[in-house]
Amino acid sequence: MLSVNELALEIFDNLAELSEEFNAAYHELDNGARIVDCGVSTRGGYAAGRTFTEICMGGLGEVNFRMGEIKGFPVPFIDINTDFPSIACLGAQKAGWTVKVGNYFAMGSGPARALSLKPKHTYEVIEYEDDYDCAVICLESDHLPNGEVMEKIAAECHVDVSNTCAVVAPTSSIVGSIQVAGRCVETAIYKLNELGFDTRKVTAAIGTAPLPPVRGPKLAMGVTNDATIYHGRIMLTMKAPEIKDYLEKIPSNKSKGYGKPFNDIFKEAGYDFYKIDTALFSPAEVVINELAEGKVYHVGAVNPDVALKSFGLI
Repeated sequence: MLSVNELALEIFDNLAELSEEFNAAYHELDNGARIVDCGVSTRGGYAAGRTFTEICMGGLGEVNFRMGEIKGFPVPFIDINTDFPSIACLGAQKAGWTVKVGNYFAMGSGPARALSLKPKHTYEVIEYEDDYDCAVICLESDHLPNGEVMEKIAAECHVDVSNTCAVVAPTSSIVGSIQVAGRCVETAIYKLNELGFDTRKVTAAIGTAPLPPVRGPKLAMGVTNDATIYHGRIMLTMKAPEIKDYLEKIPSNKSKGYGKPFNDIFKEAGYDFYKIDTALFSPAEVVINELAEGKVYHVGAVNPDVALKSFGLI
């Protein structure tokens, strides 16, 4: 079986060795844990953002950039594709691990989750777990982890701390914007999984989302989520005629909170994340090519006005 940690380690090693060329910084802690700072105390950039996202997908996704436009405004876009959607998106990329040690807090994603099995139910559903002696984790945080944090991660992954690697970037950074927008395909796979659909039947996935501008820590979470909620466009290939029973529940416009920038919705919810309708966390538009019956389905639509408002362009 494919090892997402083994594949990601090769990418991490290249990033660590050439960290200066990525506007990143490499650190090795006293306990041997290795860290690459992609935006906490460094500039980061597009190259680092691409690499961060590829690591997050366990080496099973391709990442590209291009210039596009939204209603005449020039906007960069990220394009993601994978031939292993369930493993790459749910088995690695999903932000399913809350890393909290002392005063340190980060959202953990990436291939290390497939060793720690966080959350366990996800891995039971997709019938995947990794077996490798090195753990590679992606941390969304504005602070670098210390030795104690890396030891905790190593223990949860059942590996030696010297075989534990982390890439770190704040949400409010270039790399942070890239890696969250780079979850556009993952949101579709995640949504299907939440609806009870067997995502192992999805054989290929490709998607695109605009790269949100960096607008500061207060707006970062909302701006990055809006890129996919209001302008994420995904195509899934699968062999599953039953998908027709799930179609109407997939796109974000089926959510009760849909229609406003995420930060406005968050404010109305009293800044309580758990009061937000989870159906909102979906791509705007999805096309599905169902192979068994040779059918093509289309649901949802982009909402350029809300995207532009969130991005500060109108």
